[in-house]
Amino acid sequence: MGLIDWLIVIIPVLFVVGMGMYSRRYLRGVADFLAAGRVCGRYVISVGDIANALSIIGLVAYVEVHYKTGFALAFWQHLTGPLGIVMGLLGYCTYRFRETKSLSLGQFLEMRYNRPFRIFAAALRSLSEMLANMIMPAVAARFFIYFLDLPRSFNFLGMQVQTYMLVVLICLTLAISIICMGGTMALVITDAIQGMFCFPLIVIFVIFMLSKFSWSTEIVPVMMDRAAGESFINPYDLSKLRDFNLFLVVLTIFSAVFHRASWIGAGTSTAAKSPHEQKMASLLGTWRGAVTSILYVLIGVTIITLLNHRNWAPQAKNVRDNISARIAEELVENPADRDTFLSRIRSIPAQHHEIGVDEPLSQDKNLDTPLLQTAHQSLKEFNGESQGNAKFQQFRTLFHQMMLGMSMREMLPTGLLGLFCLLMVLAMISTDDTRIFSATITLTQDVVMPLFKRPLTPRQHVLALRLVAIGIGVFFFCGSIFMAQLDYINLFVTLMTTMWMGGCGPVMIFGLYSRFGTTAGAFVSVLTGMFMGFGGIFVQRNWADLVYPWIDKMGWVGTLDQFLIMVSKPFNPIIVWKMDAVKFPINSYEYYFLTMMITLFLYCVVSWLTMKEPFNLDRMLHRGIYDVDGHNKERLKWSLSTVFSKLLGITKEYTLGDRFIAWGFFLYSFVYSFVICFVLVVIWNTITPWPIQWWGRYFFVVYLLVPGIMAAISTVWFGVGGFLDLFRLFRDLEARIDDPLDNGFVEGHVSLADVAKFKKLEQQQDETDPPETPSDQP
Repeated sequence: MGLIDWLIVIIPVLFVVGMGMYSRRYLRGVADFLAAGRVCGRYVISVGDIANALSIIGLVAYVEVHYKTGFALAFWQHLTGPLGIVMGLLGYCTYRFRETKSLSLGQFLEMRYNRPFRIFAAALRSLSEMLANMIMPAVAARFFIYFLDLPRSFNFLGMQVQTYMLVVLICLTLAISIICMGGTMALVITDAIQGMFCFPLIVIFVIFMLSKFSWSTEIVPVMMDRAAGESFINPYDLSKLRDFNLFLVVLTIFSAVFHRASWIGAGTSTAAKSPHEQKMASLLGTWRGAVTSILYVLIGVTIITLLNHRNWAPQAKNVRDNISARIAEELVENPADRDTFLSRIRSIPAQHHEIGVDEPLSQDKNLDTPLLQTAHQSLKEFNGESQGNAKFQQFRTLFHQMMLGMSMREMLPTGLLGLFCLLMVLAMISTDDTRIFSATITLTQDVVMPLFKRPLTPRQHVLALRLVAIGIGVFFFCGSIFMAQLDYINLFVTLMTTMWMGGCGPVMIFGLYSRFGTTAGAFVSVLTGMFMGFGGIFVQRNWADLVYPWIDKMGWVGTLDQFLIMVSKPFNPIIVWKMDAVKFPINSYEYYFLTMMITLFLYCVVSWLTMKEPFNLDRMLHRGIYDVDGHNKERLKWSLSTVFSKLLGITKEYTLGDRFIAWGFFLYSFVYSFVICFVLVVIWNTITPWPIQWWGRYFFVVYLLVPGIMAAISTVWFGVGGFLDLFRLFRDLEARIDDPLDNGFVEGHVSLADVAKFKKLEQQQDETDPPETPSDQP
């Protein structure tokens, strides 16, 4: 990059960091550090979420998946639309969690179960979260090294410094610095500013990519040129896809309900002024999703076109050769072997694939196949069979992950290189600091704090949060340096989070909505998920170089292969299990689903067996006689005139503008996205199947044209709304700048005074013994 590109990157980043430092003046106590004083409006949260939603690891994973499977599967994901509408409008889980007044997940777990479970579950969640997220700096560092064409190492004061380690350190330093400056207060302010930077940048790249590649003569023909059963745009032709297929849709729907509350309780999920404002921020999140989705889709289709259309064959060869050369620097240590490896890769000619003449591409045979086969054979030759397979697993993973950086470098001119680098830096900062701080809050509030006999002072408490954040940064640094990721990013993250998410779903859902769940059931569920998660990590991590060779040595390969084929046969071709020397036969999504089914069964059974009396939900949710704040939570009665308001989650808290947003959300997400774009299309294709050309037009309208219009509207809407909300936030913070510092910390639990009120009210209720009215809040 030139000087202009570097200035484009450096100046906005310095401004964001400066605003993080400025936010320190608004800290009045621990509640500000943890939840930004709960003074945030809906647009500040929503605009900040745009920066969080746009992440390097998310974009790399998106390209990695869709380069292999295309976009046809996205059609069936319309099934999740009505589910998201219902959960968003009714405030499923988020409203009830906000009613508990908890500042962290662990505080809720102690209220619902007990303190030992709080400490154990919070520690497990944090470990799982950190293991899943510790590859973020690694993926970001590799992206910047490849995108900026940085050297592998450089000389500094006579020492050879690894560029990869330095970039990882810079990534983590930026994120942790913002956290230490002001916690959630700094995150809310900097994320909102980054979100407002991202809007115009996204528009610029959407226009550039649509002008650089021809939709009708390049993009659509490439998308149509796929073997039977592996279509990139026809959702009725997916039978041969593996890893990312229709089972993923089923898992997505189930997980959306099952894990709605599994990661709740950190960052901006507790920063809103009220539960209603938090609910509206969540609702607006669907609208701003159009902005990031169109960028993701366009980057995905342009990279597929760049690497597979004959018009771009020379550029595609440069991308493949450069990726291979950079990976070889990491995996092939012997210089002579590396030279041999690179000479073999460079000898592969440019792939001039003639669409409509040559055989359609497939997962097993495509334009990357000659290079991957050459790499596999060479790595086995250099390292032996088992170690060669393990090295190739790493090579294949890095090859697909680095397509984004190398491809964007190949296609972007000066100026746009700097703007894209800025977009990725902002995405990296907002994602890294949010996820590190999420783990920080959980560890500090729910693991460290309960270990102290005496409450910490506010100064000590904030210091503890900062030290834990730094410790997590060190953990991320070590993980990025030493942990080898051997699978697709999405599958890797799924496997790592199985330790927590495998067993936490029943704990959270039944904890918020049932009276029968017990501590024993919660422990059994989480422990089972943890052990199955650890087992999955070990097997996948050591499959090629340890587990499979051991199974082969014992002579069990044939028997296990027959067993796996027999068990998976009823679910073919969606689920196909068979022995493989390179990769564990059960993918992470399938293993994750099996774990959730087992833990759900165990939670219910153990809870029913150990329940002594129903849990008092009204007390935990501050309802009925426990509503010490005096909030009026009136029941919305069912009638013909209120049926839609009930379905949309509209209550008396909704203003006219809120009702407009809710109805607009319903019409776009349900009537348009689900009924028109899915249900009617399914009915039409049931009667008369569409030709492949029609699906190309459908893809353009549904995934580019309409989202593009929505993105344009959202850019203006959220830009103005975010600016005004941020102005109001600063105004409110300035108004309380002279308030005294907090002398203590209210944990998010009810206070001692509230407990006394509860006991008095319960005694009065026992004396009068009024009829019990069931709670009807969301």
